[in-house]
Amino acid sequence: MGSKPQSNKEASMWPKGFGVKLETITPFLGKYRPFVGRCCQTCTPKSWESLFHKNIAALGFYNVILVTEENTRYRGWLVRRLCYFLCAMDWKITPTPDTGEKILGSKWIFSWALLKFLNCIFLNVQLHQGQLAMVRQAAQVKDTPLIFLSTHKSCLDGLLLPFLLLSQGLGVLRVAWEPQSYSPALRALLRHLGGLFMPPEANFFLDNPKGILPRAVLSAAIEQLLASKQPLLIFLEDPPGAVGPRLSSHGQAWLGLVLQAFREGTIPDAALVPVGIGYDLAPDVQHAGPWASSCPLGLWWWALAVFRGLRGRRGCARIDFAQPFSLQEYSVNTWSRGRSKGQSLEQLLLQTVLGHWSVLPDCEKQQEWTPMSGPFMALEEEDQLLVSRLSRHVLSASIACSAVMATAVMAALLLHRHREGVFLSRLLENFSWLTEETLLRGFDVGFSGQLQDLVMHGLCLLHGSLSLWLLPQGDVLVLPRAGPTLAQLAFHSAALLPVFLCEAVGACAVRALLAGRVPPEGPWELQGVELLSQRELHRQTLLLLHLLPQDLLLLQPCQSSYFYCQEVLDRLIQCGLLVAEEAPGTRLTCDTGNWRFGEKMLWRSMEDFSDSDSDYEDGTDSRCFKLSQQLRCPDFFLFLCRLLSPLLTAFARAAAFLHQGKLPDTEAGYTQQLHQFLLKKAQEDGSFESTDLSQAHSAVMTFKDLGVLKEQPDSTGSTLHLSPIFTTQENQEKLENFIRQFICG
Repeated sequence: MGSKPQSNKEASMWPKGFGVKLETITPFLGKYRPFVGRCCQTCTPKSWESLFHKNIAALGFYNVILVTEENTRYRGWLVRRLCYFLCAMDWKITPTPDTGEKILGSKWIFSWALLKFLNCIFLNVQLHQGQLAMVRQAAQVKDTPLIFLSTHKSCLDGLLLPFLLLSQGLGVLRVAWEPQSYSPALRALLRHLGGLFMPPEANFFLDNPKGILPRAVLSAAIEQLLASKQPLLIFLEDPPGAVGPRLSSHGQAWLGLVLQAFREGTIPDAALVPVGIGYDLAPDVQHAGPWASSCPLGLWWWALAVFRGLRGRRGCARIDFAQPFSLQEYSVNTWSRGRSKGQSLEQLLLQTVLGHWSVLPDCEKQQEWTPMSGPFMALEEEDQLLVSRLSRHVLSASIACSAVMATAVMAALLLHRHREGVFLSRLLENFSWLTEETLLRGFDVGFSGQLQDLVMHGLCLLHGSLSLWLLPQGDVLVLPRAGPTLAQLAFHSAALLPVFLCEAVGACAVRALLAGRVPPEGPWELQGVELLSQRELHRQTLLLLHLLPQDLLLLQPCQSSYFYCQEVLDRLIQCGLLVAEEAPGTRLTCDTGNWRFGEKMLWRSMEDFSDSDSDYEDGTDSRCFKLSQQLRCPDFFLFLCRLLSPLLTAFARAAAFLHQGKLPDTEAGYTQQLHQFLLKKAQEDGSFESTDLSQAHSAVMTFKDLGVLKEQPDSTGSTLHLSPIFTTQENQEKLENFIRQFICG
């Protein structure tokens, strides 16, 4: 995993133009690696300048589960030499009767057992020493506890991170666990190891007196823990396989308790550390996909993980720590920028879907899917909004610093680029290409080494979803297996979506613009003739951004959707998919001699200023673009569109299901109806990548926000009803066609 820093000579060889790369640079072999995890310069400028120096990026990686004599200060060497000496002297040592009890009662016995367990299920667990150095510096700040805010990719995360920090001398990490996800026996074991569980009574509504005392006790316990400067781990995502919003209500509740302790002066500040976790193959990956199970995990899970490791299905793991930042600085800067609630999705998009509006409202989308918990509702309204913003901000940072693993690259290639099969020689080339594209976008990968070894490693881990055929000429044909196993490829390939999300949104927006002009199956040369104005591209991109759930986009609260639209356009130009085209009767784009700074330029905020604004004036929206005619562009464009196709296909089928669904029904009941419909359609056309239960839930929640489904309270809670507007087949078809315009076949 370790890599050498990039020399100045190699850095100068990288062009800064439209994504052109030199063949002599092979980043994943160690010549270039981006240092990920810098904190937000807009929200925390002081933290961005601290805890970082240029030498940190040059530090390499090491395997934390590989214990050598150097790690133990050669204690094992000394013990072995002493044993040799005693054996040579023929000394007999009589064991004491309580030897076994002393061993089992040792405080180190679980660390030893956990180390053996991790070596059974992982080939290695990699950590960047520069990131660890930043965390060590943050831990030295007086009266400032460390709060680790992590993604949640496996139920093993809560054991792996404490072991890692303890082995690096950063103290015992207290983990806030989700109690509903584990059996009583496993909860007892985790509590014995220092785990924290929120009392069920703490989630009672505020008008229930039974929840007052548990919340008070919980707040006091957190204040005492933070005052003693013990590090705390909070998961911002729900456990794997959970159906619901991506942001965890449980995690937000714990973060709210930390904020409350800060507000009350128990701690002067807290260092927030986003954590990204990546696995080649998580031990509990079988809980994801259409067969997701909501049963609590028990001790049998440990045996299953070890059994899979002994069968040879051992992958790699990677832990990334982003740059720590100050809670006090973030809270001050967030409120200094004011607050804007935005408009609902129904207000922004419904009239456009029905064809009544051609101009979108100039407003941000408001979408909050995370259910409220008792400790969260006990906060002041301003603190609730701060916790919500902070959670999205940190989760976005955690995902941005998470390394892309070999299985994600392999699954994305096989699912979205080589669905009909590919020769191994061609797969080697594309694996190298996609790895390089990932690194060039500022994301890191969790692997390095010889190309052929990496590809074979990924194929071995994904062998259950693939078929390999040895051909007479000596090559190997790799075929994704048709059927439900495609959902496994979709699960792994989803880790690559954040890397190409900007370009994928832009490609789908371009696809929507071309849908009404040229046939989708038409040749690339015919589509490249069409002129695409910047105003049209901006509008279609904004439509898609409004449609996609915030759980997928995870836009940081300090970033507006209009700025994101401009970033999408810039990315399409930089990667070479779009080229500037002069519209008839307009001044040449390259003619910069007469450009002037107008009034509109002078008052623009810094977040709306980008490289593409150097020639900004009132006529900028009239600029036009065409699809590039480079040979690589058609395949790359199709690959980008297909990254979003699984979710958009589920949304389109949810629209088609409106006239078949049985309403009224509860939200959970209607989600199950839709899920069964998605499985039925997948049996017909093989699109099992669009059958995840979370996709069905996301579609239902989006349709609620859009006003397609209405929620009405009743005696048992609330039920969903079809909106009167969408009882007609005409409007149902308008909704489906609106979604399908973004889907590329």
